[in-house]
Order: sequence, then structure tokens, then C-alpha cells
Amino acid sequence: MADYTQNRSNYIRILFVVIPLVIVIRLLFLQVFDVGGYKQAAIGQAVYIKKIYPPRGIIYDRNHKVIMNNNIVYDLVVEPRKITKDFDTLFLCKMLNVPVSEFNTQFKRMVNKYGWNQKNLALFRNLSPVAVARLQENIYEFTGVELVEHSERSFTENCGASFMGYINEISESQLKKEKYAEYQKGDYIGITGIENFYEDVLRGRPGVQYLLRDVKQRIQGSYKEGSLDSMATPGQSLELFIDAKLQKLTEDMMSNKLGSAVAIDPQTGGILAFASGPTYDPSLLTGASKGKNLGKLLMDATKPLFNRPIQAVYPPGSTFKPITALVALDEGVITPSFGYGCGGGYYACGRRIGCTHSGGGHARNLAYAIAYSCNSYFCHIFRLAIDAPKHGNVHVGLQRWHQYMNEFGLGHPIGIDIPNEKGGNIPDSNYFNRTYNGNWNSCNMSIIGMGQGEVLMTPLQMANSMCIIANKGHYFIPHFVKSIGGDSTHEKLKPFLQKHQVANITDSAYQYVIGGMQGVVDFGTARIARMADIVVCAKTGTAQNERIIGGKRIKLQNHSMFVAFAPRENPKIAVAVAIENSGYGATWAGPIASLMIEQYLKDSISPKRQFLVKKMKDAKIIPNYTYILDSIERAEARERDRIKNMSKDSLKILQMQKDSVQRKKDSLKAAYYFRRYYSKKP
Repeated sequence: MADYTQNRSNYIRILFVVIPLVIVIRLLFLQVFDVGGYKQAAIGQAVYIKKIYPPRGIIYDRNHKVIMNNNIVYDLVVEPRKITKDFDTLFLCKMLNVPVSEFNTQFKRMVNKYGWNQKNLALFRNLSPVAVARLQENIYEFTGVELVEHSERSFTENCGASFMGYINEISESQLKKEKYAEYQKGDYIGITGIENFYEDVLRGRPGVQYLLRDVKQRIQGSYKEGSLDSMATPGQSLELFIDAKLQKLTEDMMSNKLGSAVAIDPQTGGILAFASGPTYDPSLLTGASKGKNLGKLLMDATKPLFNRPIQAVYPPGSTFKPITALVALDEGVITPSFGYGCGGGYYACGRRIGCTHSGGGHARNLAYAIAYSCNSYFCHIFRLAIDAPKHGNVHVGLQRWHQYMNEFGLGHPIGIDIPNEKGGNIPDSNYFNRTYNGNWNSCNMSIIGMGQGEVLMTPLQMANSMCIIANKGHYFIPHFVKSIGGDSTHEKLKPFLQKHQVANITDSAYQYVIGGMQGVVDFGTARIARMADIVVCAKTGTAQNERIIGGKRIKLQNHSMFVAFAPRENPKIAVAVAIENSGYGATWAGPIASLMIEQYLKDSISPKRQFLVKKMKDAKIIPNYTYILDSIERAEARERDRIKNMSKDSLKILQMQKDSVQRKKDSLKAAYYFRRYYSKKP
């Protein structure tokens, strides 16, 4: 009995030692080692970790005028799993001034898209100042709801939508890419334009702030006196070459027109003006209605989001003739005194290629041929260049010509500092071998010499070609940004500081061509661009415009083209203007280009030419068939998508079901409606 009592006493002593020891160990694990995340859970309730978004870099024009700034805005962010049945939706909606039904719809949509466990779902963006003030006073009433501030862009000069771009919240697909490893959900990122290309310097670096809150989730102050906080680093500012005053004038003149206008400083490659017509108010892609406005712009038949200066490609028409002349001079197949007897057309290849002049010695030499834009002359000298005996055969001659074009920055993107630049098209021997099964000669492509046929250029390439001629053989890659954070030699700008030499064409060859281009303005096809005290060198162009509609090739109204630089000595501006569906180059593109030159060189337009400014601003040159073409293109795109998503078996069935008679009916119907609208002149 004594042994049993003794053992029981020992057990009791052990229990008194073990139980406190277990409690102490458990507390150690909970409070020190944080097994199970209880410490983090407790801190998460008491400490609010606030991400501090830095202001994006401010953007200035060449005269240090602010053209892009920041506004602080607030988003309503929720954590779905914390929204319980007793959540006071009605009270929150009253402060937001939105219907409960809209709140519920938006909440369900976000949860279905991202899931219940997702944190920081932005339910409403860019709240009104009144709603923000109300919520800041009462946010503690709503568990799982926070106000998150960030910068929204503001366009102080209301211009530059085509190159500035816009920002938006980073997407789920982007977050999965290694490139965006530093970003988190809710961060904003540049989507297009300068905002995209210079994202890494504009965004800055976010900071973090740790804040204490009470049981009602109200902020009580800094956690650990701010010792864990980190400051946000603002994005670096950008100074552009853009002249805001010139940009606004250019955009005004391009309103109600489809086309482009680009101005470049030949001495630096800096872009002075860059307009895509029709443009849109850049503020539409800021604020709470950004998504809705973006949808409307995407559906607009005039395609305002299509960046025509770098994405539209056209046959350059007669604006290409100075380049044809330079190649012919450098190849030694002509001299400046070479003339051609044009009788109103070029007949050497067995078919007529029309010319707008006949007789009168309008192609008596190179200068006159450029000034009067003789088609026959340039078709002929192009053939002379690629058929030159030194090449051995036309295949080698065309490849040599192709090499010239590549050095002129044609046939490939030049490398401008905004994304999605197109490269145009420069055909080579391989192209013609495929097209003509290897059986071709210079007659198959003679119209290339006059800027038609397979040659396609962007307006940016046209403007850059003027820089090359103005500089007599070199160019700098066209770019918008002059300095980053005040540093004009920033690493990101180094590619734009390099001089690109074009072939080894002599200065004298350039001088002969430049002389002809001066004649274009002094007595030739572009007298509309003549100014008393500025020597302008230019070239008009009228580019053929054809589309295949309903299986038929239909000729539309020609595009008006114009390229120029000024002054002749020590040029300071090179310009290219393309106005779609508007006729001759001197009618619309020429006046716009000349007014851009005058505005930049003189900082104003003379009173005598103000009527021309008004005429350009008031002109509406968007033909009715633009809207029919858009409908046809969208229908074709939908059909391509439908076929793309079909299985192989379904495609075979579809192919069997296609009826040739019905296709002909559809073709005739499309052609009928098109002709009906085409007959209505703009």
C-alpha cells in the first residue's frame, strides 16, 4: 500500500512539472517560432501593410512645358472571403453613390473571375472625392474593405494620344511572365506608346508602410515607429523633342481626316510632331470610364487607336522619286543632265504607264523631272539601275537595289521608341521568283521607280528619308525622348545617339536631288508650300489606293502624300504627311506640311496664311465607304476566327458545304453595296 501511495505521489509531481512545461513550450512555438502562422495572423489583424505607389515620371515637351502629370486617385479594394452575410452593403453603396444591384453584380463578376481567396480585388476604381471623404471616415465599419491610392495620368495639354499611350492595371497573363516578376496584382503598367517603352524608368519603385489598427480596423499610427517602413521612389521625368504648340496645331489640322503627319529634326532624329488622324482625347483613357471608352474607340470605324504614322503602310507614290534618283546617280546610269522624252506616258514595256505631263521638256534633266514629277522618267531610270551591265543580270541588280533600300531604313522597322512599329515592304528577287516562277525582268516592276507597285512605306519612313536627304547621307533613329531625369546620355537613349550612314552616295548626288526638290516648290507641283523667307525642298505624291472587296479589285480615291525639309541649308525640320482618300499631294498633304514647317521655324503662322490653317482644320475628308469597309473587315475577321476554332473534321464538312454560286452572289452583293456608298463623295 505504501508503494502504491508513493507511486501516485510521483505521478502527481510529474504532472505538475510536465503540464507547465508543455504550456511554456506551446507558448514558445506560438509566440517565438510562429508554428502554424499564428503570429502572422495576429499581426495581420493588428498591422496594416500599406503599399505606397510612387508617382510616375512627369513628361515635358522640348520647351519644358508639362504635357503629362499625375493625379492621386482611390480604388475600393475588397477581400472576398471577409465579406460575410452581415456585411452592410446598403450603407457602403450609399457612400459610394451606386445602386446595390450594381455592387452585387460587380462583386460576383470579380469573384467569378479571380476566386474567393484572391486578395485586393479592385471593385470600384477612381472614386469621386466625395465618396473618398465619406469612406475615410467610416472604412472601419467594413471588414475586408480598403481604400488604395495610386497615381492616374493627366494630360495637361490635351494632345499626344498617339505616342503618349496609357496605363492600366497589370493583367494576370503579364504577371505570369518573368519580365514582370517585380510587379504584383493591382500595380499599374504602361500599355502603349511612351508609357510602355519607358515603363522601367517612369514607374519608380514602390514603398511600404506598416500601420497599427485597432479592433475596428481604424488606423492608430505607425508600427514600431516606422522603423520597418520604406520610402517610394518617384519615376524619372522625361523631356521630349515634341513641340507642344506644333503638336496641337498638327492634330487640329488632321481632325476629320484619315492619315498621318510626322516632323523630325534631321540633326538629332528627335520627333517634333507626331499625329495620327483621326486622333482622340487622351483623357478618355484615364479615370473610371477608361474601359468603356476603350471599347468605343476599338469599335470606331475610323480606327483612332490605329497608330498610322508607324502602322499604316502605303505605296509612297512620287515621294519615292528622290530615292530612285539617288540610286540611279550612284549606280552611274544617269548624270544630272540626263533627259527623257516623255509624251504623256511610259511605253517602253509594251503598256502605257500614264504621266500627268506631256511635252514641254518637263523631263529635260533630273531637276526638271523631280520638279514636275515625271512618271516616265523615274520608271526608266529605275530600270536602268537594276539592268546595269555591271550587275550581270536583273536578279543581281534588284538585290543591289534592295540593299540600298535597307540602308535607307526601308523594308524593316527603323526602331522608334514606341512599340508596334511596322516595317513596310521592299520586294527582292525571291519575291519576284515566287510571283513569276523565276521568269521576270525589269518591266515587271518598272512602276516601283515612281513609288507604286510592291513598295510600301510608313509615314515615319517617309519622314526619315527626308532626314537622310537633308543630311546628305545619314540619319539618327527617330525618337521622342531627349533626356531621362535630365540625362541626355542615359543608357536607354544610347541607340538613338548613333549616326547611321547610308551607302556611300556622294554629296554632289544629294545636291542635284535637293536642287530638284527645291524646284518642286519654286516652280513645280508644290508651289502651295512656297514661303518668301524659307527655302523649302519638297516632293508631292499621289498614291494609288486599291482594295479587294467581294473578290474584286476596286480602285478607291488616291492618297495625298507630301514630304519636305527646310531650310535647304542647315535643315531643322523634315516632314511627311499622308492624307488617305483625298487626291493629289499638293491639295491637302502639302498645305498641312508647309504650315507645320512655318509654325516650327517661326513659332507662328503669318496672317496671310491663316486662311489656309482654317481650311485645313475645317476640311472633313473621311469618305462614306470607310464605314462599309470596316464592316466587311470585321465580318471577315469573325469568319477567320470561326474557322480557326473549328476542328479538322468540321473544316472538311464546311469545305464540302461551300457552294460556288453562293460565293459569287456574296461577291456581287458586296461589290454592289460598296459601289453604292463609293458613289457618295466625302
